[in-house]
Amino acid sequence: MIRKAVLDDVNAIHALLALYSKKGELLARPLSKLYDHLRDFWVFEDPKQKKVVGCCALQFCWEDLAEVRSLAVDPEFTGQKIGTTLTERAIQEAFYFKIKDLFTLTYRPTFFEQFGFSTIDKNVLPIKIWADCIGCVSFPNCDEIALLKKL
Repeated sequence: MIRKAVLDDVNAIHALLALYSKKGELLARPLSKLYDHLRDFWVFEDPKQKKVVGCCALQFCWEDLAEVRSLAVDPEFTGQKIGTTLTERAIQEAFYFKIKDLFTLTYRPTFFEQFGFSTIDKNVLPIKIWADCIGCVSFPNCDEIALLKKL
């Protein structure tokens, strides 16, 4: 079941992001930031276990620019199209808000290419989006790949 995140989901989202952060596959987010941006998140809840097994956020950056971020799926549930479903929902929400440019920073560009994202040079993105990067262990030598989808 896919739904908007609620306060009770924050710890589960935090754990999913921490799991992939330890692998070096995405940026961890402190609990305080998750509470600040909770409305950005969609979660996928396993109906049998009543447990959040996936998450994805759509974060607005500017009047016509948003980012798909913090996409994570519990490793026990990969291969079930949960990441695809969450990404599709974030894209639908971007259309709803009339976003023109949707981007992501990722180590898995092929995943996002299936949704019409294309690789771009990170330098074309506005400086404002790099605020979260300062705390990253890879800063300033970011090795994530930037992709953009025109809506």
